[in-house]
Amino acid sequence: MGRVVAIANQKGGVGKTTTAVNLGASLAVAEQRVLLIDLDPQGNASTGVGCAPGSVVRSSYQVLLGEVAVEDAVLETELPHLHVIPSTPDLAAAERELFGDEDWATRFRDAIASIRMQYDFILVDCPPSLGTLTINALTAADLVVVPLQCEYYALEGLSQLTNTIERVRNGLNPGLTIHGVVLTMFDPRNNLANDVAAEVRRHFHVYETVIPRNIRLAEAPSHGKPVILYDAASRGSYQYLNLAREILDALPIQAA
Repeated sequence: MGRVVAIANQKGGVGKTTTAVNLGASLAVAEQRVLLIDLDPQGNASTGVGCAPGSVVRSSYQVLLGEVAVEDAVLETELPHLHVIPSTPDLAAAERELFGDEDWATRFRDAIASIRMQYDFILVDCPPSLGTLTINALTAADLVVVPLQCEYYALEGLSQLTNTIERVRNGLNPGLTIHGVVLTMFDPRNNLANDVAAEVRRHFHVYETVIPRNIRLAEAPSHGKPVILYDAASRGSYQYLNLAREILDALPIQAA
C-alpha cells in the first residue's frame, strides 16, 4: 500500500510546492509509482507538472467532496511513473462547504483509500495554512515532510505545525509522524541560516540533503516542468534526487 506523505508548512514561500513537485519527480525517476495530489487552491503544483490553468476537468476539489471517483481525476505527466490530481481555485470553497459535516476531517482519507494500492508514494501538496484542507491531508498521511527556510520566524511556524500534527495524532491519526525537515533555499554563508538550522537539528530529524537557492529550480515551474526535466544537470535537480534517495533509504520496504 502506498505511503501517503503530506508536504506541509503553513508559512508560504518556503519551497513547499517546489519540494512536492521535485521530490515527486525524483521518486518517479527512481521508478517509484508516484501520485502527486495538489490540495492547494493556488494550484502551483498542478502547473509545475504541466497542467495548464483552466484545462482541468476533474480536480482534487471534486474528489474531496465525493463528486468524482479518485481514479477518474488522475492525469499522466511527462514522467512515466508520475501522475497528478490537479487543483482548481474552487478548492478554496471546500473549507466552507465541509463546515459542520461530521466527517469533515476524514473526507480526503476516505476519498483516496481505493487508489493507495496503485502507488508507492502519494505526495500531498498542502496549502500554506493549518485549516480544513491541511487537517484532511494530515489525517490521511502516514508521514509529514516539512520544507523549512532558515529564517527568523521559521521555528515559530514549525512549533505551530507540530502542535497541529500532535492534535491530529491524538484525535484522528495516531500513526502520523514527521519523517523529516528539509532545509530549502539554504545559503551556508548566512549566519542566521546556520543558527536556525542548528536549532532545528536539536529538536527534529533534519535530512542531510539541503536544497540550495538555484536559478534553474526557480525557473522550472514557469515551463511547467519539474527541474529534472528542465535542467537535469542543475544543482537543484541533483539535490532533489539526493533527497529522494535519502528518503527511500530511510524507509523500510513495504509489501505490495
